[in-house]
Order: sequence, then structure tokens, then C-alpha cells
Amino acid sequence: MTTTIALAGKGGTGKTTIAAFLVRYLLEETDGSILAIDADPASNLPLVLGMDAEDTVGDIREDMLRKVKTSGALAGSMPGGMSKQDYLDYQIQMALTEGDRVDLLVMGRPEGPGCYCAANQMLRVIVDRLQKQYDYVVIDNEAGMEHLSRRTTRDVDVLLLITDPTQRGLLTARQMADMVPGLEIGVGHVYLVVNRLRPKDGRLELPTPLARAVEETGLNLLQIVPEDPELPEFEFTGRPLVEMPAQSVAFQAVRTIAERVTGVA
Repeated sequence: MTTTIALAGKGGTGKTTIAAFLVRYLLEETDGSILAIDADPASNLPLVLGMDAEDTVGDIREDMLRKVKTSGALAGSMPGGMSKQDYLDYQIQMALTEGDRVDLLVMGRPEGPGCYCAANQMLRVIVDRLQKQYDYVVIDNEAGMEHLSRRTTRDVDVLLLITDPTQRGLLTARQMADMVPGLEIGVGHVYLVVNRLRPKDGRLELPTPLARAVEETGLNLLQIVPEDPELPEFEFTGRPLVEMPAQSVAFQAVRTIAERVTGVA
């Protein structure tokens, strides 16, 4: 049984940081296998996880389409006599970055000009099958829910909508929540996470206007993640965020999120 956690929100809200901390928690507190999917073209998840990723799903898709066009093999086979489905499957397996109980798949660049319908349908089948081989899947989405709306990911058990403490971030989160019923996938639970809130007088509380705005979204506020004074140094030096001290306030807040959405404590 696979538990899939997807993160979405506007750019710059800290989705990748929270995704990395979720992966770290699962590594430390469970014995399960983990697949981390970087579905953001910026591809920052490998850096914060301290993993190298050379090939992306986007590159594989483009390469296959080039081979089809140049060989005229639209209805035929790929190099080595493989079907296009088997060829994509093999290439994606090779693109996986394997770690200690966590593997990484980078989706890469968005689609270019041309028809991607057939390739995307094959990718859906392959990525769905791949994810089912893991106990946990953590998906760091792009600034939006394009990968979810194109159904290049399987059904999602938990969707975390990440916002910074701004009206713009909250508006984007609300718009994304409104998209969920129209998606061609199942979404189990949708939660709001307010990230990078600066404590005031030693207390971590939403300012009244922000608290009112959160209430107006109608979203279930799962957790407030405080601004962490240790994060900038890691981000500036490029050190993997999974190496941050266990007592860091941001990681401790994400631990609480993970315990609530996975039932692992």
C-alpha cells in the first residue's frame, strides 16, 4: 500500500524545503521505501536532498519523440526492437537516482512544441506502476498543479497546499484547492500549511488579518512552519537541507506534519 503526499503552491513558498524534510522524516522514522519526485522544472529537490540526478523524464520524452520523427517509426519499434512503451519504461528506470532507501525521479522541463499526447499517456502508465513499488511517494510540484492536472502522477492521499504568510500565497492555495474536484485523479485529504511565519514575542501565531484570511479560504490549516534562522546558511552554501540539525524549528514543525498525515509517530 503506497502513501502519496503531494505539495503544491505558488513559487517561493518553500515547497521543496518541506518536501525534503518530509523525506528525511520518513527515512528516520519508518522502514519503508521512498520515491521522491521532483515535478518542478527548476529541479531543486536533488540539491536539497544531496542527490545527483543526470537524466529527467522530460529529456527522455523529447529523445523518444526525436527518434520517432527521424526514423519514421511512428507505428513501429524503437532501437533494439523494443516497443515505445518498453523503451520509455527502460529509460525511466535508468533515470532513477538510487539512494539509501530513497530513490529520486526528476520530471524536468515542460513540454515543447508538438504533440505529446501519446508519450504522456505512456508516461502515466509507467510512473503509476513505478510509484506502486514504494511505500511512500513525495511529490514536489511546480508552481501550480500542472503535473497533477495532466495526471502524470497517480492518485494522491494527501495534498499539502503550501503558502507563505501573504495574501497572494493564500489566494493561490485557494485557487488550487478549487481545482481539485475537476482533476482526473483522486485526492484524499487537502491541507493548508503556512510556511515561513516569523514568531512575534516568542509566539508563533497568525496575525489577526492573516488568520481571518486563512479562515475565509475554508481550508483545513494543518500546521504553521516558523521562519528558521538556520535555513539561509544552508541555502546559500548549497548544503543539503536534510543535514540540518534535528532540533531546527522548521524541521520540527514538518515532523508534526508528517506524523499527522502518515500516522507514524
